[in-house]
Amino acid sequence: MINTKRFADRIDAGRQLGEALREAGVEADIVLAIPRGGLPLGRAVADALNGPLDIVVAKKLGAPTNPELAIGAVAADGSVWRNEALIQSRNVDEAYIERTRTEEAENAREKASRYRDEPPELSGKRVVIVDDGVATGATARACIEQVRSEAPERLVLAVPVASPRTIPDLEGLVDELVCLQRPSEFRAVGQFYDRFGQVSDEEAMAYLDEDGTG
Repeated sequence: MINTKRFADRIDAGRQLGEALREAGVEADIVLAIPRGGLPLGRAVADALNGPLDIVVAKKLGAPTNPELAIGAVAADGSVWRNEALIQSRNVDEAYIERTRTEEAENAREKASRYRDEPPELSGKRVVIVDDGVATGATARACIEQVRSEAPERLVLAVPVASPRTIPDLEGLVDELVCLQRPSEFRAVGQFYDRFGQVSDEEAMAYLDEDGTG
């Protein structure tokens, strides 16, 4: 479905995404949200699919002179995705990449441990990864790499909105990609939400606790 409709907030987006997943016949043994913004949305999706909610965490690897520019991302288990074209065009040193990867992997592990005690068992499970949107897709790719390494039966990525330039690459990494909006004029995820404020750790963790699994 391609349109330019805005979402009221992340919960509204999650409800719409959950309905779309049900209509598409997607079944989930577990829903994994990418914190923090993915958790309000993930709660609604997990409720729609009658599955437990947990998290999968990744941290962006920022460029040396521009930390906001993702040259890759690393998940809590060390799974890494590298934007090789960007790394080469900016002549990023391998020593910098390895140092940053180590630091951010530890940050991802610490964040995951704040949210819950033990990671879920994903082997042989039908897994749905959700986030509030995808721009470059760096963190989503690292999260997909981590989940794939645990041999799920089926892996679905579900987001309310994504950059059309990123979608084709992501589609090749999962069994199914569900995206409500693929706007041709995409600048940032937040432009498609009426309310897109920061989500605190406390608020995000509360969504995990709602069904007693956090």
